[in-house]
Amino acid sequence: MQNIISKGKNLKEAINIGLNLMDVSKKEVDIEVIQQEKNGFIGIGRKEAIVKISLNQKSSTSKSDEAKVMNHVTHTSEEIVEILPIDKDGEHSTDVEGLSDERNSSFFQSGDSQLEGKAWVNNNKIYVKDSPFHYPTVQIDKGVKLYKNGMEVQEKSTVISQNDQLDIKLDESSEKETSWQVSLVENGLKAILKVDPGFIVNHRIKDVDPDKHIDLVIEESREVHNSLEYEDVLKKLQDFRVIYGIQHNEIVQAINAVEPGEFVVAKGRSAHPGNHGWLDLKVDVNSMNGLVEDESGNVDFRETKFIPNVEKGQVIGIIYPPKPGIPGVTVTNEPLPAKQTYPLKIASGRGVIEVGDKLVATESGRPFIEQRGHLVKATILEKLIHEGDVNLSSGNIRFIGDVEIIGQVEENMTVDAGGDIFVHKSVSEADLTSSKAMVVKGNVINSELNAGKNNLLIAELGHLLGIMNKQLDKMIVFIQQLSQSPAFKSNDFSITGLQPLIMILLEKRFQNFIPYAKQYQEVVEKGENHLEEKEWVQIAVSLKQIFINLSTQVTTIDQLRNLSQKMKELSELSETPVEPDSYMAVAQAVNSRLYCSGDINVIGKGCLNTKIHSGGQLKVSGMVRGGEIYGKLGVSINEVGSNSGTKTIVSVPSDQKIHITQAFEGTLLRIGNKTHLINDKKNHLKAYLNQENELKLESL
Repeated sequence: MQNIISKGKNLKEAINIGLNLMDVSKKEVDIEVIQQEKNGFIGIGRKEAIVKISLNQKSSTSKSDEAKVMNHVTHTSEEIVEILPIDKDGEHSTDVEGLSDERNSSFFQSGDSQLEGKAWVNNNKIYVKDSPFHYPTVQIDKGVKLYKNGMEVQEKSTVISQNDQLDIKLDESSEKETSWQVSLVENGLKAILKVDPGFIVNHRIKDVDPDKHIDLVIEESREVHNSLEYEDVLKKLQDFRVIYGIQHNEIVQAINAVEPGEFVVAKGRSAHPGNHGWLDLKVDVNSMNGLVEDESGNVDFRETKFIPNVEKGQVIGIIYPPKPGIPGVTVTNEPLPAKQTYPLKIASGRGVIEVGDKLVATESGRPFIEQRGHLVKATILEKLIHEGDVNLSSGNIRFIGDVEIIGQVEENMTVDAGGDIFVHKSVSEADLTSSKAMVVKGNVINSELNAGKNNLLIAELGHLLGIMNKQLDKMIVFIQQLSQSPAFKSNDFSITGLQPLIMILLEKRFQNFIPYAKQYQEVVEKGENHLEEKEWVQIAVSLKQIFINLSTQVTTIDQLRNLSQKMKELSELSETPVEPDSYMAVAQAVNSRLYCSGDINVIGKGCLNTKIHSGGQLKVSGMVRGGEIYGKLGVSINEVGSNSGTKTIVSVPSDQKIHITQAFEGTLLRIGNKTHLINDKKNHLKAYLNQENELKLESL
């Protein structure tokens, strides 16, 4: 009984293919389902339907038909033999329909019986071996065009035979062009070439082993095609006028690149910075820190500080002029100026004169040198020694130099020094302010101590100027824009000035400017005696005349620009670090406020309910209970908090650490904007922020 095995995407297709091959109707055959179709998941695990179709007895093939089939097979085999080429040895080669590779040779060498009824794909060609009982089928994938005997196959699946003329056509290869661009960066110091190589997408039919049903599936391959030429890069550099420092090796790497990348195809020469003017000090000007413990933990109050001293006519320091930098060159061969260097601005005070390039003392005493940016203040400080107590009998003490008090400072009294303050006994309910260092050998009770007051004052004023300067710049832009409008031009502001317009802007746009200006004035008035640069006071006067009082004086746009420039310069000056020559040392403090722009050292029992702010390192050898302490360069404490859980805050910036020998419940550690509350007693702690900005506690 004649039968065939037929495949299809589903049962219906498999049956129809088999019926067409046998040229019979469904009534003339018996159909056996060997495998149901299975779609799988997104094509994975897909299975085709397979059926076995057999002629029933009523429609069995006649002997003449079978003879015809056998004759067809024999005839086909004979045709194959006839077209086989003869090799040099007189034997037939195994090439069939252009098959010459080893793979197809192995197919035929394995025997015709294994290939009958099958098709396969090799090197973009379809090969077929007929069978009298089964014809292979082919599934056509998207993007593939199959031509059978000159006609394009429209169906997704078709039957093929050995006698069919089969041709495959694929979509043409696509190409992505190479993209590239040249840009000048870093103020013309570099020419950067960005290259994204192109590629060609080639299509071919995936090779398929002999099978009764095959799929024509497209395989894509990408071939990098960098079309950038050396001359293209040189032409683009020429368009940018790049003539200096061309890097030919980088260009070669760029045109051969197979992956996207950046190449420095031209380099300029950076400008070398020079040196600002500087002062070479020839004498020691810094006092040694006071109240220092010895190895046993005791303080020798007889050795509290060393005070430097100069004689009349002695050279304090040598002034060196600035050295200009070396200009650089851009890739377009243009000069790149070096950053401007500035000479020192010397502010000679009492007892110091400038002789040529030298600072010379005209009086004997303690040299006082302070540098902020390019400004150097130099003076010789006198020393006032007050033999008794500071009280109502003596009155307040205000002195331009150093002040040494042999006794104590009593209630409601003030001591203000332009240099250092040294108190041999206690300070109670008093205010002490020094421009430099401060040492108190006794207790500090209900008092306020400030060392380095000038630095604190300048920092506060600079902060206010920075805020107002930004608003003033915006105000100037508004005025310039309004000056172009017809309404602005119709008014004669050259006579009335800008006051009417300033009033409108302050009311509608800059409501916060006046409160900041008034706050600045108040700070200047309180600290005017500590401001040696009169520019701070001059700005306060200008703010009052232009914005607060709105005087009848004509105000021009140029005046506003000049004021903005002065505000900017002083704001930047306030951010310049000053020499850390101020410090504070006290025995112990209770209910007090301590401020120092440098280090603070609390020796003795420590401090209770006290607020401390140190611009340097803060060290407390005893205990800290209650209050809040801050150290800009770190905090080191022996004992903090209490058994009763007294709230005590210890703070440092985000880049600093806190060291504590013993911490009790209620202690709040603050590092940057991170906090940690200690709930039980801990010993030998180190607190810091890690790289993930997390507050970490580490036992030492």
